[in-house]
Amino acid sequence: MKQGRRKFLSNTVWTASGISLLPGVAFSQVAIPANDRVNVAVIGCNNKGFNVMREFLLTGQVNCVALCDIDSQVLERRVAEVSDQFDQKPKLYRDFRKMLEDPEIDAVIVGSPDHWHCLHTVYACQAGKDVYVEKPLANSIAECNEMVAAAEKYKRVIQVGQQQRSGDVWNGAMDYIKAGKLGEIRKVNVWANFNYGAGSPKQPDQPVPDGVDYDLWQGPAKHRTFNPTRLHGNWRHFWDYGGGLMTDWGVHLIDMALWAKDVITAPKTVLAYGQNLSNRDYSRETFDTMAVTYPMDGYVINWQHAGGIEQGPYRMSYGVEFIGDRSTVVANREEWKVYLEKKEDNEAARTEAESFKRNSGMSEMEHHVRNFLDCVRTRKETNCPISLGRNVALYAHMGNIAGRSDAGMLSWDDSTQQFANNSIANGLVTPDYHNGWKFPKI
Repeated sequence: MKQGRRKFLSNTVWTASGISLLPGVAFSQVAIPANDRVNVAVIGCNNKGFNVMREFLLTGQVNCVALCDIDSQVLERRVAEVSDQFDQKPKLYRDFRKMLEDPEIDAVIVGSPDHWHCLHTVYACQAGKDVYVEKPLANSIAECNEMVAAAEKYKRVIQVGQQQRSGDVWNGAMDYIKAGKLGEIRKVNVWANFNYGAGSPKQPDQPVPDGVDYDLWQGPAKHRTFNPTRLHGNWRHFWDYGGGLMTDWGVHLIDMALWAKDVITAPKTVLAYGQNLSNRDYSRETFDTMAVTYPMDGYVINWQHAGGIEQGPYRMSYGVEFIGDRSTVVANREEWKVYLEKKEDNEAARTEAESFKRNSGMSEMEHHVRNFLDCVRTRKETNCPISLGRNVALYAHMGNIAGRSDAGMLSWDDSTQQFANNSIANGLVTPDYHNGWKFPKI
């Protein structure tokens, strides 16, 4: 965003929006002139990236000025939706580098596969754009580090798409926990079981579909012949592009285990088991079955997942269990409940917990998007800044690396950004870039 335009937006839009002048009026009800909105572009329009853009548009605060994707059919479908539903006509791009040359773009949504997050975010920062980047922050530890360096060097506002940091349910649970109602937290159990975590049935390699720039899609990853099980959603089951359930849901839920104790440092030790034990005829590399333990200072975090099933503790497919001396809190995105150690106190605990409940009427994604737009204008830190996105991404990546290295246990030296005495694990810290793409050095 040009500085003059940013200053104009900061000085006019929020005052005109009526947050203080029109108490009780939902922000989405306030019409903002098109020239005063934040100009937003999105990279990766098939699934999550466009879903986030839709949330941006629903605020009434943004112009969707550009859509970028390697699949022309996806672009045609999405531009029609933006035109029909929001009466806007964004420009269309295949190559994100060309899109980032547009000086009118203020912010970019990075909704591409994980192996692209680093380059898309670094290039956007260098082009002077603020960034809403989906989680996990990147597909490797070293890429996460470079993204943080780029955000700091170019002074960009970054929101990582860990929207639970903005949601009513999780903020209410954190208020309750941090008020000491559990007593001392001893253990946090985290789980995520989903059918899609098993991958998809194997298919033979095929010609690249019409309209798909598969070479550009692969980008810095190793070149491979086209296979439909590696594209559009299924990519996250292959190490070149993603980290399976561990990085997909792990960053969301382990983040809650860290938030409960305000941990902002990397793990010192990781113990992990990861294997593929079901649906052996499915196409995948990432683990369908996994258990990871993080010994923390004063408590322990346990992660587990089982791809291909949908059941878990408390009959919840995913969730977080915070275990303290006095009580236990169990939470997912829909609700949180208190289980007291002394059963006779259950009614009192239920009543007490109700005073911590939040209900703004907005989804956690709405809160997260609005927080980002607020920070674009005010230049304040977002609810999930890049430092927090990096930290929890390290926990998820280290779990996968411990499983892949067959070590069972890894020790991390934060000063050197290396594992102790494990060459296989250290070989997975920094990815090899291919096809002419260079690993960024800030």
